[in-house]
Amino acid sequence: MAEATIRILVVDDHHIVRQGLVALLSTVSDFEVVAEAGDGVEAVQLHRNLRPDVTIMDLRLPQMGGVDAIVAIRAEAPQARFIVLTTFDGDEDIYRALQAGAKGYLLKGMNAGELTDAIRTVHAGRTRIPSVVAERLAERVSGTELTTRELEVLRLIVQGHSNKEIGNQLHISEATVKTHINNLLSKLGVSDRTQAATTALQRGLVHLD
Repeated sequence: MAEATIRILVVDDHHIVRQGLVALLSTVSDFEVVAEAGDGVEAVQLHRNLRPDVTIMDLRLPQMGGVDAIVAIRAEAPQARFIVLTTFDGDEDIYRALQAGAKGYLLKGMNAGELTDAIRTVHAGRTRIPSVVAERLAERVSGTELTTRELEVLRLIVQGHSNKEIGNQLHISEATVKTHINNLLSKLGVSDRTQAATTALQRGLVHLD
């Protein structure tokens, strides 16, 4: 019997990357790229109309990010299957994507064989997470989670704001800001604001837009 065709939606905001993926996948006999999208909103609409078997989703997208797009699509189609394909390997990025419902998480440095294997694995209902990604995820799960307020303070630290400026923006006292900073430094295992900012960016807790 002939292999069943796996229908694929490719979502990436970089045209060249998207075209490269489409060209690569089109060389595989049992793959069919049914559509491509450049942002999260378009991805949701195309998925609604076409119901692809597997969606390859970038994380950083205009209008609606990849994680939000996965959540929106799965609200309409709970069985939808996703592979995140991204340059981001921070443990928080991985955690959010898998929490949203992605079944695969690949970094853009992977080879063609890894991608085609992942598509077949996820299409079959299984999970595909490379060891390096699994290690980052384990770090995230074993770590102490920051509170919403601590994340807000951390984002403002990364943006370069002083304690006074952070207090003004969040409508809290400088003493409260210092308490939040001490708590987040302890949770992140760092000793100062600079290390906190670096760690936040490396882990994907905060992104520079």
